[in-house]
Amino acid sequence: MVSLLAAAALAAAMPGASHSTEPAMFVVHDSDTTVYVFGTFHALDGDHSWFDRGVRDAFEQSNELVLETLIPEGPDAPRQISRAILPPSVVPSASFLATTRMAITAGRSQGMQVDNGADMVLRHVAESEGKAVEGLETLQFQLNMFNKMPPAAPISAKAGDPVQDQSMQSLSQTMGQMQSAWKRGDQSVFVQLLGQLHASSPDTYRMMFTERNARWADWIAARLQTPGTVFVAVGAGHLAGNDSVLVRLAEKGIESQRVY
Repeated sequence: MVSLLAAAALAAAMPGASHSTEPAMFVVHDSDTTVYVFGTFHALDGDHSWFDRGVRDAFEQSNELVLETLIPEGPDAPRQISRAILPPSVVPSASFLATTRMAITAGRSQGMQVDNGADMVLRHVAESEGKAVEGLETLQFQLNMFNKMPPAAPISAKAGDPVQDQSMQSLSQTMGQMQSAWKRGDQSVFVQLLGQLHASSPDTYRMMFTERNARWADWIAARLQTPGTVFVAVGAGHLAGNDSVLVRLAEKGIESQRVY
């Protein structure tokens, strides 16, 4: 039975599993608890139409929003972030920061910003409505994880060089394609990128996806023991592929259904 549930969970998140025009969302429930599991995209353009209709309905039915982590905001944010990087935390490696900056720059060329990301939009609406908001991980945990990741391959070309410009253009195009796929609930692009990451850096894949997905599945399984309705929002890549949160839940005998 468990193997059948795992196969069904994998199929539900695979390419061609949905013809939805909304981002992918799943649900797990028992007699008195419902957990919506929504795949987010961390940087988006200013079009918030993805938060209409079904996604908004599920969100409004929920009493609690759970995100990957809560990034400090407001006047006290610098102090909170500084506390998060004190020992035993370490500032993320230069290679990770360089890769992150490159991705942010590429996203901005497509009009995408973190402030417009699904996580931030959901958080701000939840806070304005008085919903409880919590994180699955602390900021300190994430910083430690990023610091322990194997260094990315060095970029030998300098800014302005043809190779560097082509790389940035390619990344920008990929970011735009990922955003479009996310908005229509097409998980295929995430399955492909996960496969590439697993092949190129198994340790990074393990740390970012395999281990975290297992922990988050444990959290959802435990949350089912408490009555209520919860909206869990994590990166869309965590709901795709062989090691997804959904597959980990299925291995525990917890069935998930794709809503969109």
